[in-house]
Amino acid sequence: MTAPSYHCNGAPATRETFYAVACDPRRSVVVEACAGAGKTWMLVARIVRALLDGTPPHAILAITFTRKAAGEMRERLHGVLRELADAGDDARVQMLVERGMAPAAARAAAPAAATLLDRVLAGGRDVDVRTFHAWFAQLLRAAPLDLLRELGLAPQMALVEDVDDLRGELFARFHARVSADAALHHDYRDLVARRGRGAVRDWLEAAWQRRIEIELADEAGTLDDAVPPAGDLWPRFAGLVHPAQVLQAPAERERWLALARELAALGKAKPRDAAAAIEQALAQPDALATYDGLRRALFTDKGEPRKQLGDGAALRAAIDDLDALAQAVAQHDAHVEHVAMARLARVLLAEYAALKRHQGLVDMADLELVARRLLADPVLSGWVQERLDARVRHLLIDEFQDTSPLQWHALRSWLEGYAGAGGGAAPPAVFIVGDPKQSIYRFRRAEPRVFAAARDFVVDVLGGDVLACDHTRRNHPAVLAVVNAVFARARDDGEYAGFREHTTHVPGDPAAVALHRLERVARDDAAPAGRGAAPRAEATAWR
Repeated sequence: MTAPSYHCNGAPATRETFYAVACDPRRSVVVEACAGAGKTWMLVARIVRALLDGTPPHAILAITFTRKAAGEMRERLHGVLRELADAGDDARVQMLVERGMAPAAARAAAPAAATLLDRVLAGGRDVDVRTFHAWFAQLLRAAPLDLLRELGLAPQMALVEDVDDLRGELFARFHARVSADAALHHDYRDLVARRGRGAVRDWLEAAWQRRIEIELADEAGTLDDAVPPAGDLWPRFAGLVHPAQVLQAPAERERWLALARELAALGKAKPRDAAAAIEQALAQPDALATYDGLRRALFTDKGEPRKQLGDGAALRAAIDDLDALAQAVAQHDAHVEHVAMARLARVLLAEYAALKRHQGLVDMADLELVARRLLADPVLSGWVQERLDARVRHLLIDEFQDTSPLQWHALRSWLEGYAGAGGGAAPPAVFIVGDPKQSIYRFRRAEPRVFAAARDFVVDVLGGDVLACDHTRRNHPAVLAVVNAVFARARDDGEYAGFREHTTHVPGDPAAVALHRLERVARDDAAPAGRGAAPRAEATAWR
């Protein structure tokens, strides 16, 4: 066993102080806790404390990310309430002390704790434990019709959880639309010629998966210039159709011709060849052909300056200029491709919206968009909450590292509405718990950096506390030795900020990992060495 590691607002803390803050339902708190630290245990403890404080069960909203996790959270809550009801007086007091109450306060609250389960059952309405999307779906059903029409949705639409089922029909509609429009067809064919059909398909898939972010950027007028043209970055190229046109200026042509004469005068084969290539490039009527010819004259196919051309100042300056021009050309090409992709993405997303309307469907992103619009409007959010009869006084979110930016934006807008109400209703007490190291839902647009944004909001806007628990009750010291080594290296390399060494409640020798080496899997030498073949690698201590 190693010493527990707890922090409160950046300072080391005792276990008692940590849980007194974490489980206090009247505080807003963000907890960063490692695997096995008891994150869900803390969340359930907060719910119990809030119920003990007199909060009606339906005024507590707990959010997690899967239906299975939501079901398990309800079971754990009811299990604690049953245990409180069945325990003796001393055991009941001890349970409350473990959940952050001072001994005297725990003894005073023990009789009420014994009846919590009966009170919850008698009220007929349980604590509201939902997934994000279940909560958002509830908001959708209560949304005003005008808002739904504005978003192209209908109130009785069915939720499609696996949008992959729509992929075939969507892309058939997209390609039919593109083929019928000459400009769009040109965009598509040009991108395929530049990047290949597979890459373009991947880009379109990415646009589809990130449709809300793209549509919001387009609505804000920032989509087309998200990849700026070269002229925005380097004034030298401003106003040019293509950066290579700088080579057509008379002064530039004369400078390159002078370099050709200088190279030819060296009297050696390679400089003479380079001089001839420069003159041929300058004879091209097209600026891009001139640029390509000059690059071939002075650079190899690998992009390295050719050797044995001398080391004159004019040559070095020309190489530097071509390098700078290459950056501008790459920026120009990226901008052109991005703008073409933006046009195609608009068509794809329009066809997707039309397909959903035709089939009477909404997807998860639609739910997030409706929630964002509802919760960002203080009048609408209040109206919807009253209609649902669900004034939330406690908001708790488990595994927060899996929250997407849009989900957090919706929640933040809602909470900001409370915080800026100027004497109106107080914002809910907020409890956020998670571990950025464990983010697993990137395919659902989860972004671990949202955790940092939420932490700052809770501190700066809600006046809350930040806790960190780096002590696990689950993992062997040998496992933590590996975790600590990996993340400490990432911290030192600037790839993961703020990592603290984890400790464990489990006894054992950290060096014992050597006792659990996996045996090397033998590879049949006769097996084909192509794709999928096992690598010929030496055995390692762990894998």
